[in-house]
Amino acid sequence: MDQPNFAAFRSPAALARLICTAAAGLALDLWTKSLAQAHLQGAAPIDFLPGWLSFEYVGNHGAVFGIAQGDRWIFLTVSVGALIFLLGLFVTSGRRPFYQLILGLLLAGVAGNMYDRIFFGYVRDMIHALPMWPRFFPWIFNVADTMLCVGVGLMLLYSFLQPPPIKQPLPTGDHEQR
Repeated sequence: MDQPNFAAFRSPAALARLICTAAAGLALDLWTKSLAQAHLQGAAPIDFLPGWLSFEYVGNHGAVFGIAQGDRWIFLTVSVGALIFLLGLFVTSGRRPFYQLILGLLLAGVAGNMYDRIFFGYVRDMIHALPMWPRFFPWIFNVADTMLCVGVGLMLLYSFLQPPPIKQPLPTGDHEQR
């Protein structure tokens, strides 16, 4: 089994890509959530692009698409696990700058919704895409959710487009088991 190479943690450029992307994404998410809470809570929805995009404040006590309402501690546990997993992926990211940006985007999304669950007990949502088709897309989401969806999509695309790693031949010699 390959041992983790911690070169990404020793690379100032790799760390900067991860931390700056995560910090900028988290700041954007928390800023938009505070704006929504201050200006939309208790107000009528705002049609930004009528029929296509509106803004309305809702508190989501569940997960994506509102499933599993009220399971806050499960979501917090999953979020901590996701953060650890993403940092583990960063450890193995090597010299893949775009991959490190994707990981920063995912970290921001997880951290943004985790922050809300810790400090509010629910996630603050405000973006309603396609309100003209409530049966097709009734969900209201936030910037963190957007970063998670875009990040997962980019990670899938990256994994399909990235050439497979070159396998190093096993060393031969006396220390090999027979």
